[in-house]
Amino acid sequence: MRPVLPFLRSALLALPVAALALSAAAPAHAQSASFDGNQKAAIEKIVRDYLMEHPEVILQAVDAMQERQKAAEAEQARKALVENRQELTRNPADPVAGNPQGDVTVVEFFDYQCGYCKAVQADTQALIKGDPKLRFVLKEFPILGPASLLASKAALAARGQGKYMELHNALMAHRGQLDEAVIMRLAKSVGLDTDRLKKDMESPDVLKVIAANQALAEKLNIRGTPAFVFGDELVPGAIKLDDMKRLTDAARAKG
Repeated sequence: MRPVLPFLRSALLALPVAALALSAAAPAHAQSASFDGNQKAAIEKIVRDYLMEHPEVILQAVDAMQERQKAAEAEQARKALVENRQELTRNPADPVAGNPQGDVTVVEFFDYQCGYCKAVQADTQALIKGDPKLRFVLKEFPILGPASLLASKAALAARGQGKYMELHNALMAHRGQLDEAVIMRLAKSVGLDTDRLKKDMESPDVLKVIAANQALAEKLNIRGTPAFVFGDELVPGAIKLDDMKRLTDAARAKG
């Protein structure tokens, strides 16, 4: 629910300024005259009285301001997507699922401890399996604490043994908290040499991928997981398979 009273208080406090600003917009011949104290008080009273009788005007103004802000943020996000397209979709350090030569690329930023990421996992897998021309880029984005970082390091290190997707899927399928013991147990269950994995997890290349993803997310104003990119559209939050298909088709149509 919107905190109405703070907005109302702020708006009322700003009324004298608003009234003076309206006077500044008057024709040039009127600007030469200045308001005395009584005139200013009368203007402020008129505005206050009107808003007391029509408080919905303030809410409408707040809604309009929020819509403008959302539109500006969306435009900024589209611009950032264009400017960072290569790093977003063609970074050779990123794991890729689906068809590496696909005609459309979808990107997901995710965290292995994110419940919403786990909830959409079945749909992302269905999307990949159902679209043989889809290229799906996986952006490790551990933002939910040390265990998330540990899991991402393990998954990226698993590429050295050719088992990234196996560990990725095992981590996504796991329910409950992650820690080193759980991660190593899952790694062993998919056939990884855990001693080698622990060593590879501290590779500069692994840490570099995570740092690059975090920097990219900041440029794109991605603050949570999951977050998807379909063509030139950034979609934050969990979405259903039908929406994924629709957004993929739209991105493909745009080329």
